[in-house]
Amino acid sequence: MHTWGRDLARLLATVLLLLGSVTAASADDPTGYRLGAGDEVRVTVFNHTDLSGQFTISGDGVIALPLVGDIKAGGLTPQEVESQIKEALEPDFLKNASVNVDVLNYRPFYILGEVNKPGSYPYVSGMKVVNAIALSGGYTVRASQGKIFIERGGQKKVPADPQTQVLPGDIVHVPERFF
Repeated sequence: MHTWGRDLARLLATVLLLLGSVTAASADDPTGYRLGAGDEVRVTVFNHTDLSGQFTISGDGVIALPLVGDIKAGGLTPQEVESQIKEALEPDFLKNASVNVDVLNYRPFYILGEVNKPGSYPYVSGMKVVNAIALSGGYTVRASQGKIFIERGGQKKVPADPQTQVLPGDIVHVPERFF
């Protein structure tokens, strides 16, 4: 019975580790990060420097590549963009193209409302709401410090706390408190 309990504990620990890795998709986890307008990427086509380079994703979510033209990148992972480029190059231009897409600079995040310097700020890896507020000069005297919201990916505002992770493109809202 003692070994059964130990095996169950190992199984539970493994499941928790797997769940944590699945739910932790962020800018630091390239398998889950979705590209968006303002992200800067490096496209590398192996042995073809003329097709490689640094590109910024436009407001309509595309990158303009030499030879193949516009490639949809907004809303896709870097790996999905690699596949798009590879499909555009094969079979007319290259055979067995080897393509790599890396994110060089993430799009900014925004902080609005009752902070001293609302606006757009460069994303920093591992950023939390408390860091975003500090970067924007701290709360104003009218800020409702207990009610912070994040708008992510065009979704509706969701409640956040100081330790909530901020991702590229997020909009952090600090509302006014009511006396």
